[in-house]
Amino acid sequence: MTPAELSRTVLRAVRRAVDEDALRAPVPARVRVERTKPGGSGDYACAVALQLAGPAALPAHEVARILRDRMATAPGIGRVEVTGPGFLNFTLDAPGTAALVRTVGERGTRYGRADRPTGEIRRLHHRREVRAAVVADAARRLLCARGVQARTSCEEAPDPDWARLGVTVDAWGTPTAPATETRPVPAGATAGALLARLGPDATRWGLLRPAGHDRAPLGDDLLVQGEANALFRVRHAHARVRALVRGADRLGFVPSYEREVDGPAAGALCALLADHPGVLDAAARHQAPDRLARHLEAVACAFSDFHDTASPLPVGDEKPSAAHRSRLALAEAAGTVLAGGLDLLGISAPDHL
Repeated sequence: MTPAELSRTVLRAVRRAVDEDALRAPVPARVRVERTKPGGSGDYACAVALQLAGPAALPAHEVARILRDRMATAPGIGRVEVTGPGFLNFTLDAPGTAALVRTVGERGTRYGRADRPTGEIRRLHHRREVRAAVVADAARRLLCARGVQARTSCEEAPDPDWARLGVTVDAWGTPTAPATETRPVPAGATAGALLARLGPDATRWGLLRPAGHDRAPLGDDLLVQGEANALFRVRHAHARVRALVRGADRLGFVPSYEREVDGPAAGALCALLADHPGVLDAAARHQAPDRLARHLEAVACAFSDFHDTASPLPVGDEKPSAAHRSRLALAEAAGTVLAGGLDLLGISAPDHL
């Protein structure tokens, strides 16, 4: 269950409680759910009961209990708790690995993205500076992936070199949502200069990977083909997955999740793949593409650990088995998430490095 689906589930519970006259309050247009903070209870928390307590003339804790009773058996929710003055805390059912791998396979690089438009329109405005332009463009891509119609505009005439970085700018309307403030790059680090030295992929990664308030390191180490370079690790993990699939094809078998893949490395990788929709939602909501970049690094690291502990391809005289097909299916799901995430950041995911 994604945060958007959980939000709709809570909203349905509110509407049901109102329809049953258990709650006399206006039904809100939307309900916000957020990841619980470290040390908190469950996976997500919602403060809608505190919002409705006044209009309902009931204690927030009682409103939360009414809503909890109407969500306890909802598909995808393992447990609903009422905490503090009236917060609802949700523990989601962990998706089975087979279902997760199947979903990623069916959705492809659109896994984690919205199925339909939300109807929301956002206009992101940024200053005429290369990092601000690239971050605003990535924020636009993330919002569009979550079903929001988003466009960007610049306070001055756009730099023509931005187009080579994949940045699109519309000079329309009055902006209603300024893009996240970013720390400017050093003087002289223009789009043209960065493109000439680093190329579009390394430039975008160097500008997007740090949080907006941090300095963007734009050294030549972004081009190093080694483990010290996070962009290389992410793209190399994707390329390794594609190489595994090609190797399996030569051996005459294809990915197919047929039996449970055990082990802590597989479990860690599955958990990160299951988190992907939530990461996209948070990165879009906070206009923080660095969250997605860090997530892709974690997926790449988890895939490498998984690959090193359970080879998806037969070794030596081994024949392809259900175990190999299942490991390969999990590996392919990881490669799909990496490719989809890089695409949202405007960075290519080559099959060969």
